[in-house]
Amino acid sequence: MALKDLILKNRSYRRFNQDVEISKAEILAFIDMARLSPSARNAQPLKYYISNEVDSNAKIFPSLAWAGYLKDWPGPEEGERPSAYIVVSVDKNISENYYCDHGIATQSILLGAVEKGYGGCIIAAIKKTELHDTLQIPENLEILHVIALGKPIEEVVIEKMKGGDFKYWRDDKQVHHVPKRGIEELVVNL
Repeated sequence: MALKDLILKNRSYRRFNQDVEISKAEILAFIDMARLSPSARNAQPLKYYISNEVDSNAKIFPSLAWAGYLKDWPGPEEGERPSAYIVVSVDKNISENYYCDHGIATQSILLGAVEKGYGGCIIAAIKKTELHDTLQIPENLEILHVIALGKPIEEVVIEKMKGGDFKYWRDDKQVHHVPKRGIEELVVNL
């Protein structure tokens, strides 16, 4: 699959077929792609907590907030929840500043997941202290965000942004609409 096709399929999915498992080996392969990606100053300060088992997934789920613009939706129901998570953190013993490493690494992970037929969602609205304690993550690791992974069961469509309204929304058929700015708005010297 061409890179642009992978990017087009790499949407923020929030509903999954929870019965489709993602193996530990697959998750490690996704993280290996992040490991091989560029890192500011080559410091490589990111660390990952992985979860692909029902019990550990159940510990992570309550710490996450889903789809802030969908005020009446509390998140995926049982059966539609992610089958795996990657908790991305920075090792403060290596560096207090992670620059843009977490974005590069997460994009690499998600593109790897999409290539294998999965999808994901980057979640930054986290009860970090609660999650840190629940998972017994070492003190030197600061949680940055969580990547939810699974086999998507929802349709996400990109559409042209109208009137500057960038908020995503769902229609009555539960299709998730994501407005995007046009290239002419992004390039300042066209």
